Amino acid sequence: MALTDPDLLAQTFVGIDFETLNPAGRRPEPIEVAAVAGKLTEDGSWREDGRFKRLIRPPDGVHFTSFDTAQTGITAAMIQQAEPAAAALAALEALLAHPPYVLFAHNAPYEAGLIYDQEPSCPNLARLPMLDTVRLARTAYPELPRHRLDDVLSHLGMPPPAGRHRAMPDVAATCAVFARMVTDGARAGRWSTLADLLRVAGIEPKALRADTEAAAPQQDSLF
Repeated sequence: MALTDPDLLAQTFVGIDFETLNPAGRRPEPIEVAAVAGKLTEDGSWREDGRFKRLIRPPDGVHFTSFDTAQTGITAAMIQQAEPAAAALAALEALLAHPPYVLFAHNAPYEAGLIYDQEPSCPNLARLPMLDTVRLARTAYPELPRHRLDDVLSHLGMPPPAGRHRAMPDVAATCAVFARMVTDGARAGRWSTLADLLRVAGIEPKALRADTEAAAPQQDSLF
């Protein structure tokens, strides 16, 4: 089944992935970000338009552990001269010069929270609509008991990428999974338009929700 929705075919999607440290008692801190932009074709293929990746230096006082290095392959020495998260996200935002865009990520609420943490440096990025490919996978493949990225890759006969748990290999794999899921879901009649995808798997950007709350009339007193 071909993809036919003009809005879906015209849309530029941006897959995004972070690798993070998870220090006790505070928010996760990104140490790497990667993004891949592209469009879907009528036959469901993914046509890549560009890539972005940066290592990120965490704030002072946030340290690597041996577990962090084992998980990602990133060491403290690798990010010693890297830029902070605010600069990395500002650089990504500067590349998004031809809107509209829709972001997507596997377990998108986590990635959305990391973007929102840097909202002052990437206000436009923080307000982009976002799709959660976990939600898409649950709808496209309800027979799977779990919908982690590795589970979906295995189900689709796609090998895990070399360098799994680095941001660029993970986001490239997510792009491949995303294109396949959109096509399979359309073939099964689960969606057919961009609006359908946003309804099934859309994540409301926290920055937009904050904008709405700030714009709401404020009650000055109880009486």
